[in-house]
Amino acid sequence: MEGFLLEIFIWRKSKGWYNKDHTTKEVGSEVKKILLLSTGGTIASCRSKNGIIPKYSAGDLLEAFPVLKDICKIEARSIMNIDSTNLQPEDWVTIAETVFGGLSAYDGVVITHGTHTLAYTSSALSFMLQNISKPVILTGSQLPLHEAGSDTGRNLIDAFIVSCEGLAGVFVVFNRKIIKGVRASKLNSKSLDAFYSINYPYIGRVFNNRVEYFFRPSRPKGVKPELSTKISPDVFLLKLIPGTSPKIFDCLLDIGYRAVIIESYGIGGIPTLRRNLVPKIQELLDHGIHVVVSTQCTYDGIDLAINATGRVVLEKGVIPGYDMTTEALVTKMMWALGQTDDPKVIKDIMSTNYADELAL
Repeated sequence: MEGFLLEIFIWRKSKGWYNKDHTTKEVGSEVKKILLLSTGGTIASCRSKNGIIPKYSAGDLLEAFPVLKDICKIEARSIMNIDSTNLQPEDWVTIAETVFGGLSAYDGVVITHGTHTLAYTSSALSFMLQNISKPVILTGSQLPLHEAGSDTGRNLIDAFIVSCEGLAGVFVVFNRKIIKGVRASKLNSKSLDAFYSINYPYIGRVFNNRVEYFFRPSRPKGVKPELSTKISPDVFLLKLIPGTSPKIFDCLLDIGYRAVIIESYGIGGIPTLRRNLVPKIQELLDHGIHVVVSTQCTYDGIDLAINATGRVVLEKGVIPGYDMTTEALVTKMMWALGQTDDPKVIKDIMSTNYADELAL
């Protein structure tokens, strides 16, 4: 941790904050007040005989890295302490309500979160926290707090540095990258460089404890922040493989899903020969099930009008997934279903850009 202390000392001195008694002091402006919310995950975990398990609270994280208090004034709260694998859509509501309640009293919010579903949470919050004018930063770690080589301290410090920047919206800060929350995806399961910005520029990076911007998104103007947490978890994601049986759609209909997102191939294609899936997709649409067709490819998005195997379902009324990430597509549909069940309105919502999640 000595390396972090030295880096933060240099940073504070360059900002004019340093003084001999190491108290927080900013020259020329007010010290930022940031709310730290912990939810569990590897960043708050330790090893046990049963594997890595969440243990530490938000207060424990502050105690482990006292240099955080030199960046800003911090209040720490633990709102849950679970492996993010177990995190459910109802937990997004809890997080969103807590964040929204804190934004009026704080200059920003930092959320520590498990990396497994962090991108789902950052996307969900992007839809639930409408028109916010302050930063909400999510971060985590690939290695537990006290493990050799842990990225906990670096990511946590970077998250607080970015939280003092006055950005507006939800962002992921990880391995020095700053990513729009609704464009983040975890592409590496073990590497410390876990998260990438998909089909959207990186906002910037934290370098030498300073933020270097590559692209700064616009701030909301003349609109009031709004909390919109109504969601429906009745969304199924189906990844096609050669040989997918059309009968799978009968099961989805019987279970009672309200929407099905199909990850098709490449630019967009649904099998139309032998195991023809198109008639079953038509059945879903006839039963009022909302069907989205996306792509398994990470980058570039989908264009169903190019191939005949894509155009056939586009003409039947499926919703294109555009260039949205899987996480954004799933959470946006859950959020859309919380607002209405009208097929036309759902289609309008899914084709509307709310948080830079899509480029038409």
